[in-house]
Amino acid sequence: MRDSFLLSRVLLQFGEDAATVIADISAAAMTPDGSLWVGSDECIAVERLQRLESCVYGNHEAFQIGDFVELFDQESEVDIEALGYSEGYLWMIGSHSSKRKNAKGKSPQKDIQRLSTIKHDINRYLLARIPVINGKLVKSCQLSDGTQLTAAALRKTDKNNILMKALKDDEHIGPFLDIDLPSKDNGLDIEGMAVAGNKVFLGLRGPVLRGWAILLELELEEDKPGVLSLKKLEKGKLYRKHFLNLDGLGVRDLYLHNEDLLILAGPTMALSGEQQIFRLKDVLHHHDDCIWYGTDDNLEALFDIPLTMGSDFAEGMTLFPCLGYKDSLLVVYDRPDESRLVGEDAVLADVFRLPT
Repeated sequence: MRDSFLLSRVLLQFGEDAATVIADISAAAMTPDGSLWVGSDECIAVERLQRLESCVYGNHEAFQIGDFVELFDQESEVDIEALGYSEGYLWMIGSHSSKRKNAKGKSPQKDIQRLSTIKHDINRYLLARIPVINGKLVKSCQLSDGTQLTAAALRKTDKNNILMKALKDDEHIGPFLDIDLPSKDNGLDIEGMAVAGNKVFLGLRGPVLRGWAILLELELEEDKPGVLSLKKLEKGKLYRKHFLNLDGLGVRDLYLHNEDLLILAGPTMALSGEQQIFRLKDVLHHHDDCIWYGTDDNLEALFDIPLTMGSDFAEGMTLFPCLGYKDSLLVVYDRPDESRLVGEDAVLADVFRLPT
């Protein structure tokens, strides 16, 4: 594996709304108009930044997701873990996870009780696409070629959505759902997404099965305005599974680069540890479940992201041309180190050169 090559840093300015975003950035995507979109763990909105000058983005505007697609409620967090862009749409996904309350360090008895409490934020079960036109999200629009774009979300059920219903019977993932294992305990946690047309790849931070990370491959179709369904694939299945040898790590984000899938990987548990970028080659032409060993097949490790203990958890990435390199990656961080903070309203992201 090669060492990482840091090309530059990018200043992200959020202005007076920084407090609600800056410490919990978990996703990033660029759209053709040049806008940089980011998502935060704690919000029910997506954030847009525009280029002010080289490596400086600002003019922040938040777009409430509930203005474009129907949420379960207007209170619980979406826990946006990934963003992607394809064919006029900004895509977004919540973690689809439950969470265990954390100890606060004030009362031992209360903390012991808190660690037994599992909570569900129903808006976490969101998979949606929203048209984006010139840096603005819209509910619907017609392009100059006559194509109609419409905001839509994956069909809901009473408790979550049809993807969760399908996974309930999965031989690998279903047992984790049966016992309602929270995300940071190696339970289900969707943190990566990449989109090509109607094909969607979802990367799981957890569960990791004896060191093997899981990638889900879906094909979606709009069965009525505003509602997406799972298209039936070969043998009537609703998704494909790819098992990946990522050195024991789970998926933190995905990016489709040409026909290869770039994978940001990190620990599945709540700890500081290795963070790596992998490449899975030629992912668009497989028609069954696959296992990728990372030896002589199409899975290769590219480079490590530098580790800062207790902070700088790499959570999102997007292609970001920089200093003459068109193939370079912008990486954003949850719980950024103090050295990344600029004043009270801005944070620095990293740009790494992508090996050819």
